[in-house]
Amino acid sequence: MAGESTVTLDDLRKKMEEFARERDWNQFHSPRNLLLALVGEVGELSEIFQWKGEVPKGLPDWNEAEKEHLGEELSDVLLYLVRLSDICGVDLGKAVLRKMELNARKYPAQQCKSSSKKYTHYSTIHELSREPLKSGNENGDENKQS
Repeated sequence: MAGESTVTLDDLRKKMEEFARERDWNQFHSPRNLLLALVGEVGELSEIFQWKGEVPKGLPDWNEAEKEHLGEELSDVLLYLVRLSDICGVDLGKAVLRKMELNARKYPAQQCKSSSKKYTHYSTIHELSREPLKSGNENGDENKQS
């Protein structure tokens, strides 16, 4: 993986699995423990932005050390999320694509463009979002409907 320009969720999943196995940490990686660790990391990520007010895209006023620290905390969040999804048996890539499809149905661009209102504001959109998708569920299972 070193030197490659593209890293997949499966690459990260395998790396995390190997990392935990080498340290005999699987015994500690219950869904609950991983979730609590994830929440802790989100808290650390939040601390970076606390008291900064609105921060412009690209973080032009941040120095390299601040950006590196941000990257480390973002990485911690991602790694715990990937590990949690693996331990729970959720194909995160498929689940994300399904969720994006659901969000596209809840928030059709032609009706929601430039609006920050929740999908429940648009009654027809809300009803459409309740219709089952043609394939897959939140676990990425192609054979079951959610």
